[in-house]
Amino acid sequence: MSNKNELVIEKLLLLCAAASIFIVFIITLFIFYEGLPIFTKYGLKSFLLGQQWYPEDNIFGIFPMIIGTFYVTLGALLMGVPLGLGCAIFLAEFAPPRLARLIRPGIELLAAIPSVVYGFWGMMVIVPFIRTYLGGPGYSILAGAIILAVMILPTIINISEDSLRAVPREYKEGSLAMGANQWQTIKKITLPTAKSGIIAAVVLGMGRAVGETMAVIMVVGNVTAMPGSILDPVRTLTANVALEMGYASGDHSQALFATGIILFITIMIINLLANMIPGGVKKE
Repeated sequence: MSNKNELVIEKLLLLCAAASIFIVFIITLFIFYEGLPIFTKYGLKSFLLGQQWYPEDNIFGIFPMIIGTFYVTLGALLMGVPLGLGCAIFLAEFAPPRLARLIRPGIELLAAIPSVVYGFWGMMVIVPFIRTYLGGPGYSILAGAIILAVMILPTIINISEDSLRAVPREYKEGSLAMGANQWQTIKKITLPTAKSGIIAAVVLGMGRAVGETMAVIMVVGNVTAMPGSILDPVRTLTANVALEMGYASGDHSQALFATGIILFITIMIINLLANMIPGGVKKE
């Protein structure tokens, strides 16, 4: 009877796995079926490198949105990675247990806050601050990068901290026994040993930043033009789809699905890169 139960459970788990793969396959097939015709009709090069987006005139160029996505994501990583890694090092190496128990729930809370709340915060605090002290309309690459930097912190901190804690204690003790101080040990031993896990955290954080929609829509300005500085408004690929899919039809709708294809491929490449990174050091 026990063997039969185990067999049933095994088959159910296999069915769940197959269903997940099937759902991903169906979604992929649908997106490509709807979006590929626009590449055939207008050309892949024209679609990717075109700098004008006028759907009413059947002009579909997403290059400004690709650049906007790249700049916002890069800015988020430049701000979020050092802050997240520093917090992870503090929690793993320096923080007293009681203080760490207070900080970790706060970090988890950051991941639980809805993205629209981050967007409201950006509109009420970040955008006016940029407009007042740095110039420009406030809705800009910089505003989007700041919001995304905060949003990717939980991913970077949690994975980096786990990687740092997975470094065998013997490595640290050996370094300290050789006369190195704690910071030298972290710099020369702990960080290099945990490098694969830290890189994976950065890659996953980048995927989170690329795929974010609502908070970005609310703070970047959503202008389909090439930016001249980080204080200029932009539109990201995700924002383009979210803003226009509700009323799009015909070639316009297909162009938005084609934008989804570009996003899909980008996220898949990021996930593949994350999976190709060797696993972090595990405790014996």
